[in-house]
Amino acid sequence: MRTLLIAAISLAVCACAVPPLRGTGDLGLVVERAAGRVMLVETTGRSVLGRIEGLGDLSHASVVFSRDGRYAYVFGRDGGLSKVDLLRARIEHRVLQAGNSIGGAISQDGRLVAVANYAPGGIRIFDARSLEPLSEVPTGAKVVGIADAPGNRFVFSLFEAGEIWIVDASDPRRPSVRKIGGIGKQPYDGFITPNGRHYIAGLFGEDGLALVDLWNAQGGAQRILGGYGRGEQPLPVYKMPHLRGWAVAGRYIFLPAIGRHEVLVLDSVTWTEAGRITVHGQPVFAVAQPGGQRVWVNFAFPRNDVVQVIDVAAMQVVRELRPGRAVLHLEFTPRGEQVWISSRDDGAVVVYDGASYAELARLPAESPSGIFLTSRGAMTGF
Repeated sequence: MRTLLIAAISLAVCACAVPPLRGTGDLGLVVERAAGRVMLVETTGRSVLGRIEGLGDLSHASVVFSRDGRYAYVFGRDGGLSKVDLLRARIEHRVLQAGNSIGGAISQDGRLVAVANYAPGGIRIFDARSLEPLSEVPTGAKVVGIADAPGNRFVFSLFEAGEIWIVDASDPRRPSVRKIGGIGKQPYDGFITPNGRHYIAGLFGEDGLALVDLWNAQGGAQRILGGYGRGEQPLPVYKMPHLRGWAVAGRYIFLPAIGRHEVLVLDSVTWTEAGRITVHGQPVFAVAQPGGQRVWVNFAFPRNDVVQVIDVAAMQVVRELRPGRAVLHLEFTPRGEQVWISSRDDGAVVVYDGASYAELARLPAESPSGIFLTSRGAMTGF
């Protein structure tokens, strides 16, 4: 009898110690850049579940998620690569792999993580499970705009060299490289279309973009939207636009115009300009709401307390919101019913209803910047 009683108590204690089961489909991370940590959130109840410390310099941090959505890979500006367990709210592995990094990507099959480096340049490829280093691709220049492509490839641009490189990591210890030169001056970021076919690099040193068809990469790069600011003096650029946030809505791509208060509209079938939309300031992110009916835009300093909403059919701004000072990022839940917006200087993440624009929640956060939700960002490129 005594043995049975002890066994029953033991089972009760064990049951109490097991955390409640949950999936990861509604989880996400918010970067608290000044504190070197991330905030773990869930979007169903719009609440904060915890915070994960010790992630280093997060002044330009980005995040990608594992194939199953359980782990987040956090890329810090200090060269840190951290694997975070979302269910246990803790760091699983962490390596300092370079002196200055600018993001990363995860391969199509989820087995590899690649980190893009400013110093010493190049990319480094790691095993996604253990963070064991597998190989390095030196470039001699700053790597920007890294994205994953079909076939376990990584595509990126070289800022100083004016090149796009395609790295095939099918054999991750001996990756092969295709180099495409002469793409234009100072590519600063890159983007892959949702079907994984086209990589586009924005050019800071000149008006225009470089387009590579990854199905026919041997054909080199095509220049598109050349001279979009011709004849007009560009405005000072206080914050570089982020092309990872380009909005693809149907056949159109909405992208920030450097040095202008405009969003450019690119036809993804003909690769020609389809229109321009005058907006509140210099756009930083243009993000398509799932479904493609609207595009939400935030702006650079000093006009960065506003978010504008563009109606795709009308090709014009239809709503303006003021979530707070220094809006740095916005991200949608998978079906677009909520949009999460970070206001760094007000110390808040503001959640809006995607249809009515009503404010649903305001979560305190310390200098929040990037917002990354698992179901929206399990892969970085396509």
